[in-house]
Amino acid sequence: MDIGKIVEDVAFNLLKQAVIYLPDDVKQALKKAYAEETSDTGKTQLKAILDNVELAEKYKAPVCQDTGTIIFYVKAGSEAKDLDKIENALINATRKATKEIPLRPNSVDPFTQKNSGDNTGRYIPFLHWEIVPGNSIELTAMTKGGGSENVCVTGMLVPGEGINGLKKFVIDAVIKAGAQPCPPTILGMAIGGGADISIKLAKKTLLKPLNESNPNPEIAKLERDIFEAANMTGIGPMGLGGKTTVLGVHVDYAFRHPASFPAAVAFNCWAARRASARINADGTIEYLTHKIK
Repeated sequence: MDIGKIVEDVAFNLLKQAVIYLPDDVKQALKKAYAEETSDTGKTQLKAILDNVELAEKYKAPVCQDTGTIIFYVKAGSEAKDLDKIENALINATRKATKEIPLRPNSVDPFTQKNSGDNTGRYIPFLHWEIVPGNSIELTAMTKGGGSENVCVTGMLVPGEGINGLKKFVIDAVIKAGAQPCPPTILGMAIGGGADISIKLAKKTLLKPLNESNPNPEIAKLERDIFEAANMTGIGPMGLGGKTTVLGVHVDYAFRHPASFPAAVAFNCWAARRASARINADGTIEYLTHKIK
């Protein structure tokens, strides 16, 4: 069994699924937002988004011209074999996907300003590794657009500000972002750890389905509070006004140093693109977020 080839094929399929077919939870949230939107302008924008989603599926074309920076989350079973072949397989899958789907080339050397042309380069696609029990490998592809990435923020709050200070930090970020991240957005929030830890956790929460509640009642309430406050800003769909500014909020946390209160907000645009699959030890494959298309 050639695990490298299997991973390459699965990763290619995940990228194709992610950029063309929105997950069902995101589509349902957009439909709910359209049904409940009271602003005529906001409703028009949501209708255009839903039409766009339908056309992407019909013509098997990316739902957005910005197919993003490629990020892979890898849950590797501690007993899985040939893990050293995964990174190269994911790079090969990215190159193939860029050419065949196609994806827009979005990987630029920050010093020479040259585009690699195939969405690969130093640390790109970026890989997040997690070692878990077992012998399977779970892959998740996230294609992160530039508009939503440009408004992600980290900050070091004063510990005494507590949760109220966190709420202000998040809503200030939403207001400052305005129309830039193509709302309605999804917010990933995290506190604690350190500056790098909080933004890493915040971005990872964007992988959670919108219909999945936080098991911690206190955090679930915080998510609801932020959701309601963000939608009271009136920014609305595509920043043109309305009651739907965010589709969902997810929160995670790490324990913090007594003197520090790191906080981070990661934005995802309405085109919240993600796809996951599990590769079992016998080579069989389970697509977890999409039916293979």
